[in-house]
Amino acid sequence: MSKTTARAKRPFRILITNDDGIHAPGLKVMERIARKLSKDIWIVAPEFEQSGAGHSLTLHTPLRLRKINGQRYAVRGTPTDCVMMGVNYVLKDRRPDLILSGVNRGGNLGEDVTYSGTVSAALEGALLGIPSVALSQCFLRDEGKVPWDNVAKHAPAVLKKVLAAGWGKDVLININFPPVAADRVKGVAVTVQGRREMTELIIDSRIDARLQPYFWLGFRPNEGKPHVSTDLAAMARGEIAVTPLHIDLTHRPTMARLRKTLG
Repeated sequence: MSKTTARAKRPFRILITNDDGIHAPGLKVMERIARKLSKDIWIVAPEFEQSGAGHSLTLHTPLRLRKINGQRYAVRGTPTDCVMMGVNYVLKDRRPDLILSGVNRGGNLGEDVTYSGTVSAALEGALLGIPSVALSQCFLRDEGKVPWDNVAKHAPAVLKKVLAAGWGKDVLININFPPVAADRVKGVAVTVQGRREMTELIIDSRIDARLQPYFWLGFRPNEGKPHVSTDLAAMARGEIAVTPLHIDLTHRPTMARLRKTLG
């Protein structure tokens, strides 16, 4: 048997991670979605919730890797740590063909992507040269209930189409599902990353039992009226937003202007 034939018969390998933690309900939904794409599923997720961890690494404390069962592991670290450990240690014999990050409890829209551990896990996958997708399920905060049926029903078909289309090097795909029931989704929109008009930062100052100050940070985003082509607008319309993100953050018009000025 040729090497080409042997490679063709290998199962499609998927690595799943998230930022909500190994026990998060969204991770269970993500596994159900992945199993509609492949039988070779591996999970390496944070031991504890890492929401807002961004693209951070654990460098000053040791990483702890705990094997839960055959193909499920927990890491005492960030989502980026999980991808690094999953690709370079757990699956060092054969790298995954796809990395799926999520399903996040809540949207990762607009400027959220710079804070998001969910998106950053996919970013790390892209840096490693592996096709990577972040998935997030939006929900209405005042209602509290997350419509997991939405992403569970629609994600497999959307992922198959996205994978069939393919994408280039240093690109990751960020998919957000609107805060509606599965039967109320209005369609799929390919969008650009939006930007909220204003996000109110809340700094809640408190005093602990030892009379020492501590703080809780909170945010109240104001969606405003986002441009029709953005991920934010797609959520408002009840559409699934598929947004390709690029690792290269260079702003080329400014670069050209600086070259003229600085030579």
